[in-house]
Amino acid sequence: MQGMIMHHAQAVEMTAMIESRTQSKELSLLGARISHSQAEEMKFMERWLETRGEPVLMTMSEMPSSHSHGSHSSPHQMLMPGMLTPKQMDALKKTKNTEFDRLFLTGMIQHHNGALIMVEDLFDTAGAGQDAELFNFATDVDSSQRAEINIMRNMLGEKPVKKKL
Repeated sequence: MQGMIMHHAQAVEMTAMIESRTQSKELSLLGARISHSQAEEMKFMERWLETRGEPVLMTMSEMPSSHSHGSHSSPHQMLMPGMLTPKQMDALKKTKNTEFDRLFLTGMIQHHNGALIMVEDLFDTAGAGQDAELFNFATDVDSSQRAEINIMRNMLGEKPVKKKL
């Protein structure tokens, strides 16, 4: 959960760039939807952790190791599945209009795919499905991320991907 909070924070950071970098109303609407859902999910995860007496933030020893940054990385640069690298985030910050739109969409698809991996890892953890609240949350994250990926793929002119059964 702590890792997913950090993961969601990057998505919110990415959506905050939209207003000043795009002319696409469609992307602005999508970004608002992503920002709102990610912020609400972060609140849920914080409450869930606090209810169980768990820390909301990870300690440095709990951070996933990053092969590309070594030990000098800040916590925000630690790479979890799908997170954009500092280089990718910097490129996104330096673009505007259609180039920004393309980088944002491809980056957010990468980011959302990482969230799907994290949900899958959660469900692969023994006993994780026993908590009904957590199960419902993770299932909702999975379905909303998949739907948003298909919207973004469509915006890029790609074919949607069907969920594997």
